[in-house]
Amino acid sequence: MKHVDETRRVIVVGGGLAGLASACTLAARGYAVTLLEANSWVGGKAAVLAEQGYRFDMGPTILTIPGVLRRIWAEADRDLDTALDLVPLDPQWRSFFTDGSTLDLVADVAEMQRTLDTYAPGTGSAAGYGRFMALAERLHRLSDDFFFWRSVGGLGDMFDPRRGMSLGVLREVMNMRPGHSVAGTVRSFVADPRTAQMLDHFTQYVGSAPDASPAVLCGIAHMQSHDGVWYPRGGTGAVPRALSSLAIDLGVEIRTRTEVRRIIVEGGRVRGVETAAGERLPAAAVVSNSDSVRTHRELLTPPAGDRFLGRRRYEPACSGVVLYLGLDRRYEQLIHHNFVFSADAHEEFETIYRRGEPAPDPTCYVCAPAITEPEVAPPGGEALYVLVHTPYLRPHHDWKAMFPAYRKRIIEKLESTAGLRDLERHIVFERALTPQDIHDRYRVLDGAIYGLASHGRFFGAFKPANRSPDIRGLYLAGGAAHPGPGMPMVLMSGWIAGDCVDRDGLVEPVNAARAAAASPA
Repeated sequence: MKHVDETRRVIVVGGGLAGLASACTLAARGYAVTLLEANSWVGGKAAVLAEQGYRFDMGPTILTIPGVLRRIWAEADRDLDTALDLVPLDPQWRSFFTDGSTLDLVADVAEMQRTLDTYAPGTGSAAGYGRFMALAERLHRLSDDFFFWRSVGGLGDMFDPRRGMSLGVLREVMNMRPGHSVAGTVRSFVADPRTAQMLDHFTQYVGSAPDASPAVLCGIAHMQSHDGVWYPRGGTGAVPRALSSLAIDLGVEIRTRTEVRRIIVEGGRVRGVETAAGERLPAAAVVSNSDSVRTHRELLTPPAGDRFLGRRRYEPACSGVVLYLGLDRRYEQLIHHNFVFSADAHEEFETIYRRGEPAPDPTCYVCAPAITEPEVAPPGGEALYVLVHTPYLRPHHDWKAMFPAYRKRIIEKLESTAGLRDLERHIVFERALTPQDIHDRYRVLDGAIYGLASHGRFFGAFKPANRSPDIRGLYLAGGAAHPGPGMPMVLMSGWIAGDCVDRDGLVEPVNAARAAAASPA
């Protein structure tokens, strides 16, 4: 590690998207940053599988709210468009239903209403969709005003003391519909059950049940409609590549294959980290991009993490089975993003989230990127990515034994509902991840893809704050920290953690000119 006095060093533990975002933000503001990653790659779940002429994004495949990335690049006075080629996708996704119908989600609300007039005539769903999207816009605005771009761990953190707790502010908070669920809100506007099922799945960005998640998450619908769905040419793996390139250009020291054994805390304050090899690296602040619960269980020795672990019940979000299927053909009915829906949404979510078992009739998310970037597969082929949400790991789950039968069920579902006839015969390359694989590979809590669940109609949207209230100099970033999972949110999480470090003044910048130029308001 480059020699820098410990009072001027920030260590980032974990090189996922949030860790990279935090490192870039801090380096752009003049701080000396060392990023430590246990794996041989950076990007976390945004990894890439490339074999036999096929290329798959292994984790996230949908990029929304590119303004978060633009803000990170702007920290360094750089233009995102020079680093990433973002392709807009509209229709944003295609829905396949068991009645044989399909419904495309498009960004334009009026166009979507015209489609629903034909798709679900006489149900009032078209007009209801317009009212739902108006609510989603208000919820998005409220999230921007009270929730995003700051460290929030509970209701009190949402309020700026300078604004006070006026009647107007309280009225705005009540407009976030506390006590209402996503599913209930959707169905109060949209009567057609297929359209409602499609809208429910915005909560799948956060891996939670729509009937148990707070209505404020309906704001995701407007975020996606307003800001679009994008595909980075080269795949979503291009995002961590661009971030790591920016980080290195800004002077970040990135060390892969460097596992952190513990975060050193003395007198209630972070003093550095110790690696698995026994190396002690001093630092004035640590940003942990490791899962927030596992950070406190495994990287902090008692009693340092006890208050966090006792603060609330931390329920993992769902896990999943992922199939990477290299095909020797394309299926023309597929667009880039597709959902192949279950026959009974209530039964599906009941099975996954309450019974803790894989759904017998699952919804499958299918990414078929060759329509946008043919280079992902040999000529005429497809690199099909299939994700089916499952419960997080339970003690009795043995995925080595469970996987073969469940894989067969997924293939049958794709053939029957999406019309992917003879799919098995056209698979020439295959890999898979089970919940156990996800738990082991990414070191997340019980195989959870999306960090912590967003369950609870009043407080389900709250994740652990980015600034630790218990340990001075410890900051959290990633899907299991505020504001939660999904590519834009974890990137925002990294930015918030970096911004908190900067504002708290525990670390002295090494580049005074950068620090002065980037001084927070």
